[in-house]
This record gives sequence, C-alpha cells and structure tokens, in this order.
Amino acid sequence: MTEGLPANGYTDGDVDTNSTTERSLESMAAERYSRRQALFRGAGATTMAFMGTAVLAACGDDDGEGVAVTAGANAATSAGRVVTLTGSPANGYAGFDTAWAQTSGPDVELTGSGSSVSFIAPAVSAATDLVFTFSAKDVVGKTRTATTTIRVSPAVLGFAAVPHSLADTVKVPSGYSVTVMTRLGDPLATGVSAYANDGTDDNFAQRIGDHGDALHFFGLSAAGARDETSSTRGLMVQNHENLNVQYLHPNGPTNVSTGPRPAAEALKEIEAHGVSVSEYIDAGSRKWSYVPTSAFNRRITPNTPMSFHGPAAGSTLLVTAYSAAGTAGRGTINNCANGIAPWGTNLTCEENWAGYFRRVSTDNAARPVREVTALARYGVTSTVGSYAWSTVASTDTIFTKWNASAIGAAASDDFRNEPNQYGWVVEIDPYDPTSTPRKRTALGRFGHEGAFVRAVAGQKVGVYMGDDSRREYLYKFVSTATYVAADASTTSRLAMGDKYLDAGILYVAKFGADGTGQWLPLVFGSVPNRPASGSTPEYVFADQADILVNPRLAADALGATPMDRPEWTAGNPVTGEIYLTLTNNNAAGRPLAGTDPANPRHYGDPNLSASTSYGNPNGHIVRLREDGDNTASLTFKWDIYLFGADATDYGSDANVNVSGLTVDNDFSSPDGCYFSRSTNPAGQINPVLWIETDDGAMTDRTNCMLLAAIPGHVGDGGAKTITNKDSAGATATQATIVGAAATAANLRRFLVGPVQCEITGIDMTPDGRTLFVGIQHPGENGTPAAPSSHWPDSQAGSPAATVRPRSAIVAITKDDGGVIAL
Repeated sequence: MTEGLPANGYTDGDVDTNSTTERSLESMAAERYSRRQALFRGAGATTMAFMGTAVLAACGDDDGEGVAVTAGANAATSAGRVVTLTGSPANGYAGFDTAWAQTSGPDVELTGSGSSVSFIAPAVSAATDLVFTFSAKDVVGKTRTATTTIRVSPAVLGFAAVPHSLADTVKVPSGYSVTVMTRLGDPLATGVSAYANDGTDDNFAQRIGDHGDALHFFGLSAAGARDETSSTRGLMVQNHENLNVQYLHPNGPTNVSTGPRPAAEALKEIEAHGVSVSEYIDAGSRKWSYVPTSAFNRRITPNTPMSFHGPAAGSTLLVTAYSAAGTAGRGTINNCANGIAPWGTNLTCEENWAGYFRRVSTDNAARPVREVTALARYGVTSTVGSYAWSTVASTDTIFTKWNASAIGAAASDDFRNEPNQYGWVVEIDPYDPTSTPRKRTALGRFGHEGAFVRAVAGQKVGVYMGDDSRREYLYKFVSTATYVAADASTTSRLAMGDKYLDAGILYVAKFGADGTGQWLPLVFGSVPNRPASGSTPEYVFADQADILVNPRLAADALGATPMDRPEWTAGNPVTGEIYLTLTNNNAAGRPLAGTDPANPRHYGDPNLSASTSYGNPNGHIVRLREDGDNTASLTFKWDIYLFGADATDYGSDANVNVSGLTVDNDFSSPDGCYFSRSTNPAGQINPVLWIETDDGAMTDRTNCMLLAAIPGHVGDGGAKTITNKDSAGATATQATIVGAAATAANLRRFLVGPVQCEITGIDMTPDGRTLFVGIQHPGENGTPAAPSSHWPDSQAGSPAATVRPRSAIVAITKDDGGVIAL
C-alpha cells in the first residue's frame, strides 16, 4: 500500500544418553592428564572444562548467539540457534580419525566433518535433549568416545530491540548484516546498460521496476528446476506498485497532473509498474547477489498480454477494443501484496488501480445509470487520471486505453470497460518466462491488497483477501475442488490454478459483537439488490459475473462489516489462524459514533493535522480462526491481536495503547504481515509473525519499521470496553474483544528503514537463514535537485547530495548463520 502522492494525484523434552563398553574419553583424560597425554581437548578449552558435565547456560535471549560445546561437555540453547560441537586430537596426533554422530533426540543435519561440526537447534515444544557422540582412534587404533548433550528449549526472540531511528539507513539488530539486492532500474537482460539513476534511463520493460512491494523467493535447483527446498538459488518475484515519478526523469515529469504528456515519459512510467522476476544466488555462506542475465528474468508490465479465467471471463463487462470477446487483456498495475499457491505460482494483487483512468466530464451522461453507479463505487471518477497517460498525443492503445470514456458506438469500439479489466488477482508462473499470466475472476474484483492461500489436504482451498480502502471489506474465496497434496508437485502450474481458483464461492466477512463472525456468500440469486442511498439509485445485479466484477456493491447489499483499510492477510502455518492488518482510518471513515467491535477506536494523534488526526490513525491487527479449523466453514471466532500506538504519546492511556506497547515495540499503521516459513524452526510449533508498517503518524519519531512477534491465539485475551474521544472532547464507549497484551518477550522491533520509506514485501529462504525485505519509496517527498533520501547508496557511506533514492530489496543474515529472529 502506498499513501496518497499529491503531486501526481495518485491515491498503497530428556533422552537417555548413549552407553558404550569402550573406555570413555573422560576416564582416559583423567588417567593421562598428568603425563600431558590427553587424547582430546576442545578447541580453546582447558582439560578440566573439557571433562565438565555441568549444563552450560544458554546465551541470553537478547543476543541470539549460538553455542560452542566441547566434546564431553553439555550445553543449553533454544530452537533456531547454531550449535558448534568441537573435539580435537592433541599432542601432535592430528591424523587420527575423528567424527561426530547424533545418537538420540530429534534428527538434525550436521554440517562440517571430523572434529568440528555444527547444526541448527530444531523446533521443540518443550525442553528436549539431543545427544551426540564424538569418536576418535588413539595411537594403537582403538576407538575412544565422548558424549555431549545439548538441551534445546522452545524458540524465543533472540535479538535486542532496534531503537527508533530517523537515519537514512536500514537498521538491524547487532549480530545481523544487510546486503542490498535488486534496486530500481537494475538490468534484467543482456545488453541493458547499468542504471545511471539520473532520469535518463529508459527500457523499464527490461529493468527492475519502481516501488517494490510484496515479494517471494521461489527455489531453484542447481540444474534450474523448481525446488521448494533450495535456500541457495531461487527466483525473486516482486511487485512494483507505483512510482517516485520525480526521480524517473532528468528534471521530473512533464505536465503529470494535467497533460499533455510526452510519450517517452509516459511509456517509462507505465513500464516501471507491474512485476519483476529475477534470479538470486548464494555464492556460499549466504553471500547473495542477483544474476542480471538469467534466462528466468522477466518483467510483467501494464502492456503484457493477460488472459481472463473463471466465471466473469467472456462477460460483456470485460469487452474492450482489445478483446471483443472479453477474454483477454493487457497488463497488471498497482501490484501491492501477493499470495503463493502451493503448486508453485505467484498471485499478484491489483490494488489502487482505479485512479489511473480518465473519464471526460460528460461521460456519465453517455452511460447507463448502473454503470455510473459501479464506476463511482470503485472511484473511477478522475477527469485526468493518475499520471495523465491518456493525454499522450498518440493513437497507440498502450496510451489510449487509460481513457475509460464511452466514446464509440459500442464497448468493443473503445476502452469504457478497461477499468473492469483491473482489480483482480493475477496468477503468474515464475518458472516459465513464456507463460501468459491469468486473471482469476472467481476471486472478485476490488482493491486487492493480498491473497493468502490456505491449502489443507482434504479441505477446500481458501484464499483470504483484504480490500484496501477505508470502510471496505475482508473476503474469502473457497474452491469447489478439494485439495490434494500431490497437486503441489505438478509441472502444469497454471492449469492447477484453473482447478482450484476458477470455480468456488466468494464470501465477505461480517464481524459479530461477541467475538464470532459469519461468511456471507456472494452468489447471484441470494444477494439482494443494493438499495438506493441518497442520490445513488438501487443497483440490480444481472448475473454472477456482475457480482464478481462488482463485489463491493454485493457486500454492501449483504451488510458486511466495513473495516479500517483491510491490508495484508497471513496465516499461521501451525494453527491456521488468519491475521488481517488494518492500517488506519480517519474521522470521516471512523467517526466517534461509527466505531464497531472489530474497529473500536476513535482518538487523535498529535503528529497529524487537525483534519486527519482523529479516527484510528495508528491501526490494528485482527485475527480469526475458522470454526472446525476448516477453510469452508461459514463461521469463525475473532479478536484484535494488536493495536498500533505511539508509546511516548499514549503509553499510559489504555484506551489508545490497548496492547501496552513500549518504545521497544510500538508501531503505527501495520501493513505487511507474514509468518516465517514452516520449513525452519521460526515457522514451527509457535511461528514468528512479521509486521511491516507504512506510517504517517509516528514519522516525527521514527522511520517505518519491521517487527517480529511470537503471537498467542484467538481468545487468549478477553472483552474490553474502550472510551473514545473526538476533537471536541465528546466521549463514547465501545466494547470489543482483545488479545493478550504485548510484552518484550513476544514483540520486538527488528528493523527500521531509511528516510520516508515504507517497509513492505517479505520472505525468507526455506532454511530461515536469510530474510528478504522490501524498502519502498525512500525519499518520496524529495525533488530531483534535492532528494530527501540517498538510500541505498547511504547504506554504504555518505553519497553526494544529489544522489537519487531507489526502492530496493535487502537480504538480512545472521552473522553466526542462525535462523533469523531466534
């Protein structure tokens, strides 16, 4: 999600130890110690320490460091941390055969060989012992052994909270490193020049786009085949939501608010939107780079051919001059959050697409009233359009399609229905650069922020989606087909999308005051007409395609619960609970008398102007759990997991700082959310939740941030009544359901970004040892002559004052090679 940009009109457990009949190393060392003939000494350890059997204390939770353990000694640690086992021959017997082997406990992978090996402590639900045996041969070839026990405790957050920061660099905890990866303008094909970053660059159809948003790492084998287990090579798929348009041209854009626009400028801006696919590779020990000439690299832009699938494909509502059959279109735009299908595809989501279109002032009169109603409900009302692309003096339809006015005799003569071609979830096969992306109409058309896919064998596939505008809704799609786990291994990935994403039922959420909720089906024949309101007439749905093209109208008719800007959705991989970020609302969208249990706050923020400060300026996070833990359930339980708040301004105000945040974990405007992958300890037992912010209320105190949490579960809190206050001092109460309060143990700030950025887009390698994070629009308020940020150049030093900022991805690694956050 990107906030408004006024300059261009845009609106973003214990185990027995191993026994042996051989003499132990401990007894052998005791016998030989006085003669300086100890067979083994741990590197850097005295013989007395080597013979010790006390359990060594684990490192403190705030340092997250691993432990090094000498053969014969024992130690304690927690899940996700690196454990190094050492034992080395002494007195010149370096040629002896030495080896470590695990003898009990949950299996781990030992890396290294001989006298020193290491492993990542596995996820456990209770303290659990892992036992290892070190063996070696003495001078007469007899094998001697020593036993070491490592007690592993459940995962904890293992880093010190990062303080607030206004610096122009990415700040991470001590013990972590940042590598800048793909940046705006980086080449994606042979022959494309390095990015000059002075506004003269073109050909964004073969460069990384602007405003990088949601991202995902798709694993590749050494041979270049899909490999979901690979943590050393993969394809980074990233959305490109919008533009820092002032930096794309030498002196900023020409006539961006009014037109006419130069064709070269407009083409550059159009192509800088969409999606990129780029190959990432680890040279060893998590030394990451990207491959600018990889055959997998690809740009998908607003000009890329697309096909429509599902119930609305072929509808008259999708007919344009490009596709008289209403089955094809070109491009994707304003791509915000995403979703990942288990069969290996990426779901990119079209969010604030409506503002890009132009409609002339007389267009309402040229259309049926029902079309005008639908266009207004979706905000297709501009007479210029963001960036004014349709004002280019050209008949080329890559420009003219942004004019959505009814100017021809029929819909097939113009682009009056072009807005209906956007606002969809688009499925992309990242492994096949020649494939045509598919727009999945069964998932509905709105301001899609994300599309979290929950696929459980034996259940229907569920897709959870937020509509990112004030007072919009939470949706769920449930497939007709029952999920078969073997389908995840298909090589026909888009065809598998046809199976699970083209037939099913779209639902909208209604939150009850008692912490329960309902899913209301958006099915033609059961959805009533949308009643008239003020000057807006009644809307009568024509068919199922009409409902899917206009689900906002159908959700209105059903009385769904309007939310405080529904943004990302994420699912706990262990419990199946769904988390929904609600970034904020203003007084118009959430007035004192307009709160409800799921959106319960109305208050002011002193950092904002009087016109925007009241409402819910800091946002909150709702979570729900389907009854029966079944994606097809029509009912659910819910609570509010966390409330955003500035701890300095509202630390003691329990009506605003409901979650009890401190300066180490306060935040505002939650946007991105993501659970660590279930393939590593951070995503198992009690997974780590990551929260990204896109804030305007705390930016006097800190840049936007990324927090790590170990959340509880729906129902771990209880009922609460909040007293709200408006700008005139009037008060009102609102009952709600809240989760357990935040603590230093379960919520900490992990990262703070550079100046004027948004933190958005997040994923990790399957092993959990590299975290990828998107830094979007640093320096968004600057000018070409006076950039307000110089990131990512500023990450490495002090660049010149004229260096322009660039959106980019960073790879974050733990210096000791452990799992991120633990």
